[in-house]
Order: sequence, then C-alpha cells, then structure tokens
Amino acid sequence: MTMDKDNFQKYLNDRYYDQINWYDQKSISNQRVYKKLQFSLIVLSSLTPILIIIEKLEMARNLSWLFWLPASTAVVVAIIASLIKTFRFQESWINYRTTCETLKKEKYLYDAEVGEYQKVEGKEALFVERVESLISRENTLWIASQKPAAQKKTGAN
Repeated sequence: MTMDKDNFQKYLNDRYYDQINWYDQKSISNQRVYKKLQFSLIVLSSLTPILIIIEKLEMARNLSWLFWLPASTAVVVAIIASLIKTFRFQESWINYRTTCETLKKEKYLYDAEVGEYQKVEGKEALFVERVESLISRENTLWIASQKPAAQKKTGAN
C-alpha cells in the first residue's frame, strides 16, 4: 500500500503533529500538578508535628485557636495524598511523555529511512500505521489503568 505525498503531509499536519502537541501539553500539565501537590504534601506534613509542639506549648497561654491548626494541616495532607493517588498525575505525566517521545522517534526513523523504513515501498503508509498503533496502544493502556479503580468502587473482578 502506498500513500501520496500530499495525503501524507495532510496526515502529518492534521493528526501527527496535533497528537505530539497534545501528549506534550498533557505531560507538562500533569508534571506541574504532581510537583505542586508533592511539594505541598512535603511542606504540610513536615509542619504538622511542629505545629503540634507549638500548640502544646501555647496552650498554657490560652491561645485556643492553635488547637485547630495541626489538625487542619493533617486534613490537608490527607486530601493531597488522596488526590495524588486518585488522579495519578505522576503516572500520567510519564505515560504521556513516553508516548510523545516515541511518536517523535518514529518520525526520525522515517526521515532517516532506517529500521522498518529501510528499503520498503510505501513508507508513508507504514509510518501512518505505526503512529496509529502507538496512539491506540496508549489509549488501551489508559483504559486498562482506569479499570482497577472502577472495579474497586463496584467490587467487581
């Protein structure tokens, strides 16, 4: 099977570059959220014991508002830890980055005419098939990663 240059260029512009951009942006976004939440988790979990000590020392001075501060930071720590685990920002960041870089690598192989692109007729069609396979694989992995959480909620196997 062969693909003419115009259709191949249209595929690159309409699908391939769009997908690379999408995976790149999703990776960056998930990385930022993960790092912000992780930083907050570290700071707040480190502050909680200090706040408990301060609260105990200040109780003698009747500053009762300090009583709620350590409990509040502990609650926020629990919420942030749950968000990190539930939404799996680190895993998504890594998966999106991996897919993005794999898609880029495919274009390098195509341009250099190495690997499966060496001495093959219809290398444009092969490129499209391989790119779509990579995208499909990532989608399948995403769906599979969502099933365990859904099964835990329903108690299904």
